[in-house]
Amino acid sequence: MIEDNSLRLSDAQAITATAPSTHVIDLGQRGGSMARDIGIGSAVPLSVRVVQSFNNLTSLTVAVQTSPDNISWTTIASGRAVPLAELVAGHQFAVPASFPEGTRARYVRLHYTVAGTAPTSGAVSAVVVADRQTAG
Repeated sequence: MIEDNSLRLSDAQAITATAPSTHVIDLGQRGGSMARDIGIGSAVPLSVRVVQSFNNLTSLTVAVQTSPDNISWTTIASGRAVPLAELVAGHQFAVPASFPEGTRARYVRLHYTVAGTAPTSGAVSAVVVADRQTAG
């Protein structure tokens, strides 16, 4: 799988509480006749995977958020709550599999929501990729 560090949202980010991704992608200033909608046309795939197994929590949910100003954030897509039993190293979140159509704001990040007791171990990596790698 080809990964570009400038499109990385989390790099083995320890998730010990509900929190945003460590990095934000700046899609740039709009200008002239250029419209921004990274979800239109071909899908823009995301690889969001567990790189260190979790403990303690009940579940973890991953959401895509956008912002016009990098201050106020809106959730535009959210995956299912993944239970602890599935949160082992190598698990790839099924959703979000790509940025949704309508991603028009300047800034994009992920948001991780922890349910249950705060974990003391567990980490996630997330990056925009050319294509999602699947087992098989």
